[in-house]
Amino acid sequence: MNYIKQHLGNAGESAVTDSLIKDGYTIVARNYRIRGGEIDIIVRKDEYLAFVEVKTRKKSLFPLSEVITVSKQKTIIRTAKHFLATYKEQTLDTVYRFDVALVEGSDLIITYIPNAFAGE
Repeated sequence: MNYIKQHLGNAGESAVTDSLIKDGYTIVARNYRIRGGEIDIIVRKDEYLAFVEVKTRKKSLFPLSEVITVSKQKTIIRTAKHFLATYKEQTLDTVYRFDVALVEGSDLIITYIPNAFAGE
């Protein structure tokens, strides 16, 4: 990934993180990685734990929501299962969901989609 794309992606993730904090979420992790998978942001609010995929684009040539393919969803779900198993003491009695944050343009306009897809 080139520097400009990486910088835009990081800016998008930071904008979403700031927005979530303003909405009362607590950041649990950013860029949680395992072999073969990554979750951009993991947040908690009340009994909810949300695994958030962030997609940032300078211009929209096609709907950003189409970027979250079934294959990508499976990767996120597998990574979330690893997180839940690793931190099971902290995630007991937790309702989890998979959210998507779409970020567009240089002004970083965020469209947040809670429960964007279902886990297995």
